[in-house]
Amino acid sequence: MKISVVTAVMTGAQTLSRMLDSLAQQTYPDIEHLVQDGGSTDGTLDILWAKRRITPKVVSAPDGGIYEAINAGIARVTGDVVGVLHADDQLAGPNVLAAVAKALADPAIDGVYGDLQYVAADGSGRVVRHWTAGPYCNTRLKWGWMPPHPTLYLRRQVFENMGAYDARFRISGDYEAMLRYLSADVRLAYLPQVMVQMQVGGVSNGSLKLLIRKSREDYRAIRRHRIGGAGTLVAKNLSKLPQFLRHP
Repeated sequence: MKISVVTAVMTGAQTLSRMLDSLAQQTYPDIEHLVQDGGSTDGTLDILWAKRRITPKVVSAPDGGIYEAINAGIARVTGDVVGVLHADDQLAGPNVLAAVAKALADPAIDGVYGDLQYVAADGSGRVVRHWTAGPYCNTRLKWGWMPPHPTLYLRRQVFENMGAYDARFRISGDYEAMLRYLSADVRLAYLPQVMVQMQVGGVSNGSLKLLIRKSREDYRAIRRHRIGGAGTLVAKNLSKLPQFLRHP
């Protein structure tokens, strides 16, 4: 089973090395890394081309945003399983992808997900927020539940059969895609472990304007897939509060 990891990056030189090192340290042997660079000029490409155990397949060209870039990466994958690893994220341990492959040895499973930690942007590794996803059941969707997107690994056939990310969602394309897949009964397994550490300060919470736009896009995705209504959006946001208190 080959695991394809897709990274969309633009001016990611400050954090890219940590992500690449976490991928190179994986014990699972069959990994390909596809990178879509938006035309960085800050040394990102030099870091990508530095010698490591896993040599990324890099395309550098202007794109129409993060989801368009991710889609371009997915279109190039040759693996059986696809996940997304952003430039400011890192795999939480050397056996993460081995655990993914072990879970997906079950042909009844379409994908896996696990827990996520948000860490401080100063490189200290200090945990700011701990997201314990818990087991999945489709009734939880209307209460705002979703798997942490950076931990989600899906069989390539899911994207081939149901489409990739809708780039018209500039911030919430991952949420819309997950609702689309899960409302169509894509079968997920839960790995009760921290799979990814994400650096705080992402696009969706960069300003009040972006937070408002994200909420509007989230609500549009909820209504599109008939998951719920305004209550679902409120529950989705409120569910994040306990995550700031759980720092195992």
